[in-house]
Amino acid sequence: MTQKLSRTLIATLAACLLAFSSIGHARSVEESPSALAMTGDALFARPVLFATTLVGGAVYLVSLPFSLLGGNAAEAGETLVLGPARATFVRCLGCTRSGRKEEPASYAAN
Repeated sequence: MTQKLSRTLIATLAACLLAFSSIGHARSVEESPSALAMTGDALFARPVLFATTLVGGAVYLVSLPFSLLGGNAAEAGETLVLGPARATFVRCLGCTRSGRKEEPASYAAN
C-alpha cells in the first residue's frame, strides 16, 4: 500500500514538474490585486488548487489506460493535471488569470 502511494505521489510530482517547463512561455498578466486578494489566494485558493492538482494526478493515473485506448491521454492530462498545476504555480498572487506578472523596469535594471 505504501509503495503504491509513493509511486502515485512521484508520478504526480513528475507531472507537476512538466507544467513548470511552460513558465518561461507564460503570458504576462496586467493585474494589480489588493492585499486582501493576495491573502485570500495564499491562505485558501492555493492550498485548494494544490489539492486539486494532486487529486487530478491520481485520477489521471487511474484513468490513463482508458485514456490511452480512447486516444485522449494528452487532453486528460491537460485538464486533470496541467490546468490545475498552472493555476496553482504559474499565477501571480491574487491574480485571477494564469500567467507571469511583468517586473517593473526598476527591478529589471538590477
